[in-house]
Amino acid sequence: MELRDKTVVLTGANGGLGQELARQLADAGARLVLVDLDQDSLAKIAGRLGTAKTRHCYLGVDLSSENGLTDLANFCRELPSGIDVLINSAGLNRFALLEDSEFDATSKLMTVNLVAPIMLTSMLLPLLRSKEEALVANIGSALGAIGNPGYSSYCASKAGLARFSETMRRELSDTNVRVLHLNPRVISTTMNSESVNDLNRQLGNKSDSPEKIARILLGKIRNDQFGDHNVGWPERLFIRINALLPALVDRNFYKNLPLIKAAASHEGTRIKAADHNDLITVLEATQN
Repeated sequence: MELRDKTVVLTGANGGLGQELARQLADAGARLVLVDLDQDSLAKIAGRLGTAKTRHCYLGVDLSSENGLTDLANFCRELPSGIDVLINSAGLNRFALLEDSEFDATSKLMTVNLVAPIMLTSMLLPLLRSKEEALVANIGSALGAIGNPGYSSYCASKAGLARFSETMRRELSDTNVRVLHLNPRVISTTMNSESVNDLNRQLGNKSDSPEKIARILLGKIRNDQFGDHNVGWPERLFIRINALLPALVDRNFYKNLPLIKAAASHEGTRIKAADHNDLITVLEATQN
């Protein structure tokens, strides 16, 4: 797909990956609809992209609310050029033991990571189907294919996004709308707390820069490489082993469980020290 002069709706545009996606999409000649919570931050990002007043627009909405999704859909319906691409990049994360889960935080995470992409795609599908070619790109995670201790809610949400992407790809296979699902490994953004970064260093887990993941995604789009894609080695191998021989992966996690539980307990203590509003703020700050 040629991105020049295509209108791209990008959620999670304030995050580390979102900002880099916005920059590379703008450099490719796309018109952007930048979406996130903080409208002032979006305005600054649009300003840095150049010709913001005539080419790019932005909307601050809460994707965890039905009203926010409806406002975004209505905004897109008023665009004179319609939309060609939807990139569901917004996401929340929390590293914690299952016993430290809280209802409001878990509900918000599941809504932003899974319900919002499903409902937003549904709402915007008529606009996408009106174009000669169109695309929905969902940013998943390697943890959607591998259940990782300390990430019960996040893994569940990303696994759900993977199955949604797969189902949508098949359901829309007789239309002009293509579906791309990208599973990065750890991305070096503020989504990961210092506890998580320290744990990844101890376990030898590798990470990628937002620039690299954005470049990979745009490369897949330009080369019409739709479908499901896992990023990173040995993560791609690990995903295959997990699917075929999960007991081997169980043993690997069991070996590292003391480290993981200690880090998750430390993170849980930090979050418990905050009040309820601070907890939601922490989650919102970790968007992609």
